Amino acid sequence: MLRDKKFVWLLIICCLVGILEFLSLAHIHLPVHIEIPVLTLIILGIGYQTLWHGFKALITFDFKNINALMLIAVCGAFYLGKYEEAAVVIVLYTLAEKLEDIGIEKSQSALGALIDKMPKVVSLKQNNLQVPIDQVKVGEIILIRPSDLIPLDGKVVAGNSYVDETSITGEPIPKDKFPGDPVFAGTLNKQGVLEVEVTKAAQDTTFAKIKELTFQATQVKANTQKFIEKFSQYYTPFIIVIAFFLVFIPIAFYNEPFDTWLLRGLALIVIACPCALVISTPVSIYSAIGNASSQGALIKGGRFLEAIGQIKAIALDKTRTLTYGQPVVTDIIPFGNHSKEHLLECAAGIEIFSEHPLAQSIVNAAKEEKLSLHAVKNFQSVVGKGAKADCLVCGDTHHCIGKLPFILEEHTVPQEVVEVVENLQKQGKTSIVIATHQAVEGVIALADRIRPESKPLVEGLKQLRIQPIMLTGDHPSPAKITAEEVGIPEVKASLLPEDKASAIRDLIYKYETVAMVGDGVNDAPALALSNVGISIGSLGSDAALEAASIVLLNDRLDVIPYLVKLGRRTIRTIQFNTALAIFIKLIFIALALFGMSNLALAIFADVGVTLIVMLISLRLSK
Repeated sequence: MLRDKKFVWLLIICCLVGILEFLSLAHIHLPVHIEIPVLTLIILGIGYQTLWHGFKALITFDFKNINALMLIAVCGAFYLGKYEEAAVVIVLYTLAEKLEDIGIEKSQSALGALIDKMPKVVSLKQNNLQVPIDQVKVGEIILIRPSDLIPLDGKVVAGNSYVDETSITGEPIPKDKFPGDPVFAGTLNKQGVLEVEVTKAAQDTTFAKIKELTFQATQVKANTQKFIEKFSQYYTPFIIVIAFFLVFIPIAFYNEPFDTWLLRGLALIVIACPCALVISTPVSIYSAIGNASSQGALIKGGRFLEAIGQIKAIALDKTRTLTYGQPVVTDIIPFGNHSKEHLLECAAGIEIFSEHPLAQSIVNAAKEEKLSLHAVKNFQSVVGKGAKADCLVCGDTHHCIGKLPFILEEHTVPQEVVEVVENLQKQGKTSIVIATHQAVEGVIALADRIRPESKPLVEGLKQLRIQPIMLTGDHPSPAKITAEEVGIPEVKASLLPEDKASAIRDLIYKYETVAMVGDGVNDAPALALSNVGISIGSLGSDAALEAASIVLLNDRLDVIPYLVKLGRRTIRTIQFNTALAIFIKLIFIALALFGMSNLALAIFADVGVTLIVMLISLRLSK
C-alpha cells in the first residue's frame, strides 16, 4: 500500500512538472524566488538516489553508470537556467525506473502472490494446536480443512477430498485424494477435511524447492541480456565522449555560443540513455517464465528460455518419458480348455508373492477385472527367470511361470507356443508363459503403455521443423515399435547413460542446438550435456527438479511445443524491442544534433520508448 502511494505521488509530481514545462515553453514562469526552491525540492526529493549514485560514479570515474548521465544533464540544465527541464529529466527518469520495477514485479507476480497466501501457522491433530509452520516436524499429523492451502508436503492418512494443484502443475482439474496419496505445499484443498502426515519440513517442500529455483532463474541471465548489459557499459561512456566533442568542437574551432551547444550536448546525453534497451530483455524473460509456470513448466533461467526457442533437434528417452514405464497386460492367450479368466487368476495367484514389476502388473490386471486369485503353496522365486508354486485350485498343481527359456528348462513347449511368443516379441511385448507338468496353459503378454500425449508431442515438433530422435536403453525391437507408433523416424537403442551422453554430443555437432527430454535420473549426463535438458520427473522428485534446466511439473509432454513457440516469440519480442528503441533514439539523436530537440522532449521520448517496450514485453505473460 505504501509503495502504491509513492507511485501515485510520483505521477502527481510528474503532472505538476509537466505543466510547468509546458508553461515555460510559452515563456510563462513562476517567480524566480519560488521557482528555484520548489523545483530544487522536487529534484532532490524525487531523484536524490539517482543524483547520489551519479555523483559517486563521477568521482570514481565510473562513466559506465547511467546515473552519471542524469547528474550531468540536471547540473547542465541548472547552469543554463532551465530549471523546469532539470526537474522533468529527473522526475521522468525516476518514473522510467519505477516502470521497470513494476514490469519486473508484474512478470514475477504469480509466484509472489502464492507465497504471500501461504499459511504461516498449521493445525496439529494432537490437541488441535496452532503452531508456526517452521516448527512442524516430519511425521506429525496436521489437519487441512476445506478451502485451506496445504502448507507442507505430506501423505494423507485419513479423510478424502479433491485438491487443486494448478499452482504447481498448471492442471485445471483437481485430483482426488485418498489415504496413502501424496499432497504438496501450495495446493488447495477443495472439499473434505484431510489428516496429513508431514513428510518434509517447510524448507524442504516441493513448493519451497520450486520457489528457490524460480528466484534463482531470475539470476540466470539470457545471452541477449548479458550482451545488452555489456553493450550498455561501453555505450554510456561513448555517448559522454560524443556529447563532449559535440560541445567542445563548435566552441573551440568555430567560436559558437557555449550555452547553445551545451544544451544540445545535454539533450544528446538524455536521449541516448539506454533505459529501454536494458529493461526490454528482463521483462520479456520474466514474463515468459511466468507464462511457462502457469502451464506447469519450471524454466530455470532466461538462457534456457532462449535456447528452447533455438533448438533444431530434440532427443527423447523412451521409458518413463514417451511411455509410462509401467508394463500392463495387453494379451492373454490361453491354450487347451482354459479361459482367459482362469489363466489370469492362476498366474496372479502365483505372482502375488513376487516383487518383480511384471508380476505386479499381472496381479493388478486380475484385480482390475475383479477376479478371484488362486490359492497357492510352496512358492519359489528363481531370480532373473521366474517362479514356481503349487496351485491349490488347478487339477495339475505344479506350475512354472516366467519367460520361455525358463519354461524350457523343465518342460516341453509346442511349436505353436514358440511362434506365439516370437510374434509377441516382434510387437515389442514381453511374454510370460504359464506351464504345468502336463502342458502349457497359456501366454500373458505385457508392454509399456505409451503416453497419450506422446504422438501429439512428436507431431507438434515436426510442425515446428524440429527433428525428434529417440535415445533409449531399451532393446531395439520395442524401441522401434514405440517410435513407429508415435512417429519418430530415428532411433538409437540399447544405450547406457554414457552412450546417451555421447549421442547428445553427436547431435549437437550435427544440429548445433539440441534439447534432451528424460526422466531426470538415469538421463542426467545427457540432460546436462544438451543445450536444454527437459525433465519430466514426477511432481515432488528432488532428482527431477535438480537434473534439468526445464522441469515439467505435470509430466505433460505436449507442453514442449508450446515452450518452443514461447521461446521463439520471446526472442522475436526482444529483437523487435531492441530495434524499436534504437530506431527512435537515432531519430531523436539526429534532432538533437541539429538543435531541433530539448531536454524535456528527449526525456519524454526515452520514457515513452521504455513504456512501449515494457507493455510489449508483458504481453508474453498471456
